[in-house]
Amino acid sequence: MDLSEMRRNYAEQSLDLGDLMPEPFAQFDQWMRAAIASQLLEPNAMALATVGPEGQPTLRTVLLKGFDERGLVFYTNYESAKARHLSENPQVALLFQWLPLERQVAVTGRAEKISAAESLAYFLSRPRESQIGAWASRQSEIITTRSMLETKFAEMKAKFVAGQIPLPGFWGGYRVTPETFEFWQGRPNRLHDRFKYTRAAALEWKIQRLMP
Repeated sequence: MDLSEMRRNYAEQSLDLGDLMPEPFAQFDQWMRAAIASQLLEPNAMALATVGPEGQPTLRTVLLKGFDERGLVFYTNYESAKARHLSENPQVALLFQWLPLERQVAVTGRAEKISAAESLAYFLSRPRESQIGAWASRQSEIITTRSMLETKFAEMKAKFVAGQIPLPGFWGGYRVTPETFEFWQGRPNRLHDRFKYTRAAALEWKIQRLMP
């Protein structure tokens, strides 16, 4: 398959230093609101890259479920492949790709588990069947048929037929504390606008324009 002629000349918007907020969380908030307002499919979807013990990077998509000046939060099974990676190497990379807006945001930082209380508060906000799904799936384990997963889901649904479903001890959130943010705006002729925020101190960020 020849894809060499597939191209789009990005020309919708521009990005200059004067357009940027002084700290990246405010800038990210502004862009996330624009992505939501544009009714993009899953605007909070982000690619999460981790590195295994053999040095092999692994990439998957997870959903951002909250952010503030402390960092960006996602939830997962603590026995999954990504969690095993994070237990040995908490350094991660994130990527938000909003192609209809000709924008991307890349983040690097360190992931740490959030408190059980914070995980519980989010868990209880999920639809009941999603809560059951967390109990049913031993994420990343090998199964031979889908029916095995569906049977386990039915078992958990019967077990938790009434009352509040408890938070699984193997499930919860991580908060990524960013060290860098990069905001990318597509421009004509592949001369894209790129600005990188780098943490200079606890509450201070350095902003630099990068070549495309």
